[in-house]
Amino acid sequence: MAKTLIFGATGGIGLAVAERLTSAGKSIHLAGRNEAELSQLASRLSCSATVCDIHDVDSLAQAVAEASEDGQLDGLIWAIGSILLKPMARLSAADFADTYYVNVTAAALAIQAAHPALKAAKGSIVMFSSVAASQGFTAHAAIGAAKAGVEGLARSLAAEYAPDVRVNVIAPSLSYSKMSQPILGNEAMAKGIAQMHPLGRLGVSDDFSALAEVLLDNKLGGWITGSVLAVDGGRASVQAPQRAR
Repeated sequence: MAKTLIFGATGGIGLAVAERLTSAGKSIHLAGRNEAELSQLASRLSCSATVCDIHDVDSLAQAVAEASEDGQLDGLIWAIGSILLKPMARLSAADFADTYYVNVTAAALAIQAAHPALKAAKGSIVMFSSVAASQGFTAHAAIGAAKAGVEGLARSLAAEYAPDVRVNVIAPSLSYSKMSQPILGNEAMAKGIAQMHPLGRLGVSDDFSALAEVLLDNKLGGWITGSVLAVDGGRASVQAPQRAR
């Protein structure tokens, strides 16, 4: 059975996707940098895994090779990202380069390596952008630019890889995860940000993993490609109502 390769499998969204696909009886392969966490998760989900350094092209290729032993991949999830929040005056060239590499370049290299196996299985690719790619927020110059790059990459690949491989993006707003803990660890701040969303709450990993499952499935999402789908509590397109304080 062809597998779905999940990069960033021990993080919030990647972990939720891994758990959801396993519960649905899908075969998965995990890739992440933390060997201890990865081994524990692979044991719990009874699946295979590769310790992967995304800054090493050979390591990315190794993860792809181990996930596609039969020459096929059902899907690829790129759930690796970053949240670099700095005002423009404090951003360096390295900040921009590092943020772009993690979110865009490394994803492109992994997809490049995986394309033959994805094509053989008529597989699907799902990446993650951000509401910051379409909405302007202060201190988001580096991450906003990088996430816009994710969306541009996905649309280009959707055209290049059609009709055999579908490529889509999920664009979340701020949600609970290990990465967002420094921001959302402050209860008052978390509550204030939640109220900026029309639905009045912040996202959780299952909000995104549910859609990822649909996009990976050729029966449920088989006529969707080149799309950026907002899962953001309405923040990108709807004015939040004034709520009583």
